[in-house]
Amino acid sequence: MPIWSFKGTNRQGEVVSGERAADNKAALVMALRREQIFLMDAEEKKAGSWKNIEFGGNPTQKDLAVFTRQFSVMIDSGVPLVQCLQILGETQENPKFKATISGVLKDVESGNNLAASMKSNGGIFDDLYCNMVAAGEAGGILDTIFQRLSVYIEKAVRLQAAVKSAMVYPIAVVFIATSVITLILWKVVPAFTELFNSMNVDLPLPTRIVIGASSFVGNFGLFIIIGFFVLAAMFRSYYKTTMGRYNVDKIILKAPIFGPLMRKIAVARFTRTMATLIASGVPILDALEITARTAGNAVIEEAIIKVKDAITQGLTIVEPLKESKVFPNMVVSMIGVGEQAGALETMLTKIADFYEEEVDVAVGDLMTAMEPAMIVVLGVTVGGIVISMYLPIFSLVGQLSK
Repeated sequence: MPIWSFKGTNRQGEVVSGERAADNKAALVMALRREQIFLMDAEEKKAGSWKNIEFGGNPTQKDLAVFTRQFSVMIDSGVPLVQCLQILGETQENPKFKATISGVLKDVESGNNLAASMKSNGGIFDDLYCNMVAAGEAGGILDTIFQRLSVYIEKAVRLQAAVKSAMVYPIAVVFIATSVITLILWKVVPAFTELFNSMNVDLPLPTRIVIGASSFVGNFGLFIIIGFFVLAAMFRSYYKTTMGRYNVDKIILKAPIFGPLMRKIAVARFTRTMATLIASGVPILDALEITARTAGNAVIEEAIIKVKDAITQGLTIVEPLKESKVFPNMVVSMIGVGEQAGALETMLTKIADFYEEEVDVAVGDLMTAMEPAMIVVLGVTVGGIVISMYLPIFSLVGQLSK
């Protein structure tokens, strides 16, 4: 999606500038109008221009959590907002993050509020962050909002680490096992094949299977690699489509081993985000829209959007959640109790705490079970190849001994 540099005015007549992603200029105008910004000038950033080259990648969630925690401490200590931004900008090591904070500082010094300044400078501060800051500015509780944001981001980082732990280890082991087996079939087995051909002996079935696999890898190895990358590119393109992402995410949630874990992660993320937004004073409809965009799963996102549509029609949260059949019955029941008691934020926080602990336990159990399983699979596969190569030799030695 093209990136546009724009300049406009807000409802107070103040000049604001920044960058936005939009398909075209008309889409940019509509997006800015939703933010109550009237476009004056816009220019599409051209790819390949020297001025568009950014040195240093995006800051990590951990960087953002540290920034938010430091901001919270400074605001709580009575340090003026402009001075907070100056200090935090000077201490940042990430060049892109430093430039973003400098841009926010300039906008604040020009008279803009903090939330609008963060939204108009880069894409580091997402909608959730900016909406919470706006709620904090409106309620005069900016220090409290930054405390909640820092806790939320830290827990999100922890949850993200759990996802990586669950996914990276098996992928790494499968990759290493595949590489080792491919190397054996490509380099080691052909040497045995030449030996067996020179000996002119009858080969047992396991040996013939391994030699056939070795021949296939040797003759079509390049095509296998190209095919793998083609399939990966096709899958990536398919996943970028709306239907493709929905179908893949649906399969993930129904997968036998990873499905329950990914469902727990989705529930923890949904409840934590909703609880943080509601506690910060963000209207529930806005909170649901932001939560849907940060769900990380198309099926969960669709369910949350249906909840939002149902609330606009005067229904409760529980009914559409129950109809979606995505969230566990216990979660739906607890949310219903919290809604009826007027303690939705408290109930969502308790659910999030519970499921985050469940994710930690599930990831630990998964790692404990997978480590020996992967080792056994790799050992049996490599051992089977080695034994099948030595079977003819054992048979020949037995015949000579007679």
